[in-house]
Amino acid sequence: MEASGNNVPRHIAMIMDGNGRWARQRGQPRLAGHEAGAETVRRVLNYCRDAGVRHLTLYAFSTENWSRSEDEVSGLMTLLGKFIRRYKRDLIKRQVRLRVIGRREDLSAQLLGQLERLERETSGFERQLIVALSYSGRSELARAARLIAEKVKAGQIAPENISEATVTEHLYAPDVPDPDLIIRTSGEMRISNFLLWQCAYSEFYVTPVLWPDFQEQDFNAALEAYAARDRRYGGVGQECGQEVMR
Repeated sequence: MEASGNNVPRHIAMIMDGNGRWARQRGQPRLAGHEAGAETVRRVLNYCRDAGVRHLTLYAFSTENWSRSEDEVSGLMTLLGKFIRRYKRDLIKRQVRLRVIGRREDLSAQLLGQLERLERETSGFERQLIVALSYSGRSELARAARLIAEKVKAGQIAPENISEATVTEHLYAPDVPDPDLIIRTSGEMRISNFLLWQCAYSEFYVTPVLWPDFQEQDFNAALEAYAARDRRYGGVGQECGQEVMR
């Protein structure tokens, strides 16, 4: 049953950490952890649907991840292609829009073609799965700055009119609301170059659970922690007898 109310995040972003550790604990190759993690993605999509979350962003592959071994990178790209083929019908049936953010030029023509076809086929749906692929928060901001600079040079934007809204308009997905909640698995306490602009007022929830082991009770625990937070956005909280500034 879909939840409702102000305590349900519109947008959850997730740093899916712990696949390699999960595999190592079981004496398996790292790719086995990534395969197990792909199944967790399917489960989390269901959790979000049931909770009423409209946007889910998953940190699937960073620009730094290209430095991993050739076998692991190749295996991850193959796995992503398999995931698209396996769950394409499911995304369409459940009316979930796929979007990709990141450096598309880094991807193979075959994989990019698969992704863009599914983006087109699901473009009319409201609920969204946003996959950060070959993504870097710093790179995204540098790209936005470059695009803005080009418009200034062309006389399309006056420097004095550049605002925070101007930067937002030049990000990969400017229409997507900033994440209300960012969940990181495996217990690591860092943002890892993820959604640096968008996370300014996000709530963070870190769990020691490894990504392949992430279950519904873990998701619900994150939602409960989020619901208990007093989101002040730089204003004065309710505990001081003031309205929250939003």
